[in-house]
Amino acid sequence: MSDNASCDTIVLVHGLWVTPRSWEGWKAHYEAKGYRVLTPAYPGFDIEVEALRDNPDIIAELTVPDTVDHLAAVITELDTPPVIMGHSFGGTLTQLLLARGLGACGVVIDSAPTEGVRVTPLSQARSLFPALKNPANRHKAVGFTKDEWHYAFANTLSREDSDAAWERYAIAAPGSWIWSYGLIANFKPGHQETWVDYSADRAPLLFIAGGADHIMPPAVNKSNAKHYDKSPAVTEYYEFPGRDHWTCAAPGWEDVADHALEWAIRYADTNPRGKHTTAS
Repeated sequence: MSDNASCDTIVLVHGLWVTPRSWEGWKAHYEAKGYRVLTPAYPGFDIEVEALRDNPDIIAELTVPDTVDHLAAVITELDTPPVIMGHSFGGTLTQLLLARGLGACGVVIDSAPTEGVRVTPLSQARSLFPALKNPANRHKAVGFTKDEWHYAFANTLSREDSDAAWERYAIAAPGSWIWSYGLIANFKPGHQETWVDYSADRAPLLFIAGGADHIMPPAVNKSNAKHYDKSPAVTEYYEFPGRDHWTCAAPGWEDVADHALEWAIRYADTNPRGKHTTAS
């Protein structure tokens, strides 16, 4: 049992191009501290990496709303609100879950943006180009080559270590999520599936960014956090210099995991309200 018995469950939400396997280090790390840790898969992602790599078509038509509904169902079945942590697009999903009033608090790591965040650094555009280069990818599951993975996810690692991570974790992702719900959502009329009310109250939220992240650079996370300025809820930003998008498994990931947990437990019970703050 954790020291904080009233919030002893952590829900880890994986991102695109990976499965819950990407949390294996964090799950063991937090369980060793006495926490109950859940790593729910997106619908269709609940099979092994190797099987999804062999047949990515089974996830090609997955939608964001169906995924949020699925994750929400997991969380609402819990006896008490958990800490929700999400990486990459899992960070977007975490924001959407908090917007529904779920969770004791949330931590998003290298988060993909919710609708309205218009900052698009060149490294982000280059990272997402494999999915965006062909409109037909909207209806396919699109993966990264080892070269593309190294640039987008693991640019601070040696090529050997990056390739090893690709072999163990990388899968394809629904192309429609990048086309319809990512950068393109800002140029479509009306609210899209990644829209949140930035002025609403909700559980406290921490953005963690990696200073060397190519696909979701600090500027994206800073802008996303800044959008919540009119909310009465606590919104904070913290940056780890020199860390890439693969920060949840790259060497030194324990520091990121511990910072996320310490912040979350500090806020989970008290659930205070305050202004946006920035630290690094």
